[in-house]
Amino acid sequence: MKKQIAFIGLGVMGQGMARNLLKAGYAVSGFNRTKKKALPLEADGAVIKDTVKEAVKDADFVITIVGYPKDVEEVYFGDEGIIANAKKGAILIDMTTSAPSLAEKIAAKATENGMSALDAPVTGGDLGARNGTLSILVGGQKDSYDEALPLFEVMGKSIARFGEAGKGQSAKLANQIAIAGSMIGSSEMLLYAIRSGLDPVLFVETVKGGAAGSWSLENLIPRVIREDYSPGFFIKHFIKDMRLALESAEEMGLATPGLRLVKELYEELAAQGHEDKGTQALYLLLEQKAKAAKTS
Repeated sequence: MKKQIAFIGLGVMGQGMARNLLKAGYAVSGFNRTKKKALPLEADGAVIKDTVKEAVKDADFVITIVGYPKDVEEVYFGDEGIIANAKKGAILIDMTTSAPSLAEKIAAKATENGMSALDAPVTGGDLGARNGTLSILVGGQKDSYDEALPLFEVMGKSIARFGEAGKGQSAKLANQIAIAGSMIGSSEMLLYAIRSGLDPVLFVETVKGGAAGSWSLENLIPRVIREDYSPGFFIKHFIKDMRLALESAEEMGLATPGLRLVKELYEELAAQGHEDKGTQALYLLLEQKAKAAKTS
């Protein structure tokens, strides 16, 4: 018998992930706040519901990937939320990047209601979601992780459990600190290469396999060269992730000046109206600053 999956949040990431589950033979009921954006999945066999309550009531697994911690709280708690309406024994999997403390809260409430919960944020962007090559960072009980692993293997290629509830979110925030550094480094590198008169395509192809290589360099900088700033991952969501990482680091007594600088730059970019662009649009702000420096 097919496992029943409810997938809540069918945006840029969720649609690719849900489509891969459908291709693997899972039965998927879905909910998206803006229903019409999720309707293309019906052609692949998904059943799109009008409410979270309807989507989750018969599900063996409930997967969520929404925007912000407040959205996570909204879909999990309350009379119309997941925990109040999913069946006993269901495994709840939040793949949103959120706070470790919220993952712990969800896990505790799920256990009280005869369910279990995993926090399993992902990295790899829209390409990874479409291609089933995401990295999936998991926290929660090992037996629930073992049950959910076949689903994770459909959606991702690099999958690990880091400990109990909240540890998946901690791992993702550590990842986002590295992404912040690679984005500013790759963007400044491209500015320097172009200003030096180098062919940017040839340069990236040559160095991406060396010490300067990174996922951002290989996947996002080519988009910048094509002047493609469409979102694989929204700037507004990356700002949220960096804020969560800074708050968590401060709680541990860690100084992260590089992360703080990159967050401030992205906030400046968002204030200019670019919050719905992809994270590679950081290049636009740095290019703007370079032009201002040249003319001053």
